[in-house]
Amino acid sequence: MHDDPDARDAFATRAVHAGAEPDELTGAVSPPIYQTATYAQDGVGRPRAGYEYSRTQNPTRARLERAVADLEGGRHGIAFASGSATTAAIAQLAAAGEEIVVGDDVYGGTFRYLERVHRPAGAGEARYVDLAAGPDALWEALTGQTRLVWFESPSNPLLKVTDIAASSGLVRERATQSGRHPPLVVVDNTFASPALQRPLELGADIVFHSATKYLGGHSDTVLGVAVTSDDAVAERLRFLQNAMGAVPGPFDCFLVLRGLRTLAVRMERHCANAMAVARDLADRDDVAAVRYPGLADGRHAHPQAAIAARQMRLGGSPAFGGMVSFLPAEGGRRGRTAAERAIAICEATRLFTLGESLGGVESLIELPAAMTHMSVASSPLAVDPALVRLSVGIEAAGDLVADLAQALDGA
Repeated sequence: MHDDPDARDAFATRAVHAGAEPDELTGAVSPPIYQTATYAQDGVGRPRAGYEYSRTQNPTRARLERAVADLEGGRHGIAFASGSATTAAIAQLAAAGEEIVVGDDVYGGTFRYLERVHRPAGAGEARYVDLAAGPDALWEALTGQTRLVWFESPSNPLLKVTDIAASSGLVRERATQSGRHPPLVVVDNTFASPALQRPLELGADIVFHSATKYLGGHSDTVLGVAVTSDDAVAERLRFLQNAMGAVPGPFDCFLVLRGLRTLAVRMERHCANAMAVARDLADRDDVAAVRYPGLADGRHAHPQAAIAARQMRLGGSPAFGGMVSFLPAEGGRRGRTAAERAIAICEATRLFTLGESLGGVESLIELPAAMTHMSVASSPLAVDPALVRLSVGIEAAGDLVADLAQALDGA
């Protein structure tokens, strides 16, 4: 997990330079965007430098794939048109008769795809397990049909933290005992970003992102990317990338490449601001629960704080990301229910914009049960209707704390 200065440049340095090497032709410090659909070939069956058609290959996309693979410590990056398209491609690795063990707190779109597209198609069946509860839960969930073990850490929206190294080791131990090939461990690293956490270095097989979020960082593009060091997995994902056709355009790739160059400094500010917001919420009597991995003590202490401190690090120190969730207490100035207060809070902030998505430089606030996680309503993964999710941006921390305070006071 820790950068070795004797072996390679530090993460912050790589974030600036990975995939952003000066243009080979002109030396341009900002490499050009290859806004092309096709390429001239040197002869029949002789594409120049391997470039045939931009669904299959594009130089701008190749830079992005190389950059994210480098930052995640993997050999292969495969970019898709969205995080959801990345989810769909990875899910294809589980065939009919095989199972996907999934963490029981995931983005609503992931649940929607697995339950309303993947399962009806007769492909791998998903089973939802509280993998953050510890190794026993995972051990009991694994069967001879398990092909993928899939989780978010921290999770969306409850910010559960799963021990990636322990989970990956257990999957391999169980496979060794049974004499079977181990399932692939898949980690959605969207909430942490590679600036804080690199699952491949902790034993995972595939890591993926909605690059729309922290990797891009400016809420101006939609894109997804998967990274692996497994050559066979990479070959299959590249085939699916081309065959399914859900590839990002070159300008979207450029926007994420540009975002990566400030990832390290942005994440430092996101983490500091989120900690300030979480601590202020934790001090309020009208807040029933705060979910933030950086809260290690008090009545809102995160149950996996020690695991988070071990596997989420920035510059050698624990860092816990920019996402905070909380439940307001019932009552307040107007004697409302918790759910009524949650709606009032979301609609009263000035700096926190009411909107879906996360990971941009601006702060966002939302009600998952009515917005990003409507797909899990009436399922075992249903979200408390009073839960408020914050994506804490890079504004001045004091202004963000004051904005939430006035919204809570008025609710």
